[in-house]
Amino acid sequence: MLISQIKDILRPIYAAFQRVEMNLLWHISPRLLANYHYKRCYHRALNWEHPHDVDEKINWLKFNGQELSRWVTLADKFRVRSYVEKCGLGDMLVPLYGQWNKAEEIDWAALPERFVMKTNNGSGDVLICHEKSRLDTAHWTRKFSKLLKLKYGLDHAESHYAQMQPCIVAEELLDCTKQAVTSSSLVDYKIWSFDGRPAYIWVCFNRTAHSCEVMVYDLDWNAHPEFCVDRDHYKVSHTAVPRPETLERMLDAAARLSKGFPIVRVDLYEVDSKPYFGEMTFTPAAGFNYFYTREFLNILGELAEIGVN
Repeated sequence: MLISQIKDILRPIYAAFQRVEMNLLWHISPRLLANYHYKRCYHRALNWEHPHDVDEKINWLKFNGQELSRWVTLADKFRVRSYVEKCGLGDMLVPLYGQWNKAEEIDWAALPERFVMKTNNGSGDVLICHEKSRLDTAHWTRKFSKLLKLKYGLDHAESHYAQMQPCIVAEELLDCTKQAVTSSSLVDYKIWSFDGRPAYIWVCFNRTAHSCEVMVYDLDWNAHPEFCVDRDHYKVSHTAVPRPETLERMLDAAARLSKGFPIVRVDLYEVDSKPYFGEMTFTPAAGFNYFYTREFLNILGELAEIGVN
């Protein structure tokens, strides 16, 4: 018990020191910061001249990709909606309730009893509201005001997130009880795609603040536990996830959205037999997918054509 209490006390202190360290490395050299993270994950140097695995190629694209300016728009959870519509997939967008540039502008009264609220550039800080009548709106206004002031992306050399104009969006709360598998959260179907070619689906479900069940599936919906590594947060699932009813529609959407981009993960949901768009991620796990085996990192890397050998 004492050791656990000490860890709880030290954890935020260690996190604060880490943020200072990452910020310093970023200002010295963003590439140095990427090197630092890669070596910390894999105990070897990142090969900038001849990147091979998918994480090396993701990091190479952070500094050399021709589509970096488009990342700023398409990784933005609000502004990407226009692109989804242009690709003929507007019916896959989660209904939008509102968008605000300042937390003080949020029209709480206009929102329904159930909704989800998030910033367009963040990760993980989401308000899932089941009963607005019980919501402390003053608390959440203060929280979102602080979130809008944060600079995302710099700690892992993802400059495109730092370049986004932050805002707040509210959308319909999708019902996670109406899915093909019992899950405490929405099931994420994260489709690794390469210039219009979907390849593998990383499925995440039963997500909590501390853990998530995961599995890799191929396009024929065969599970590949040999591609996954158990980590503190990501746990290899022993539960078979049924093939989504709308898998072919999902793969078509991933093909359309990823066309023209060497690497992008298209994240989708399926609720009540209908597919929904989640987001486009150009730097999955910031380019440090340590929860995959070396074999799988190399397989994904071979699928990515980035214009360097």
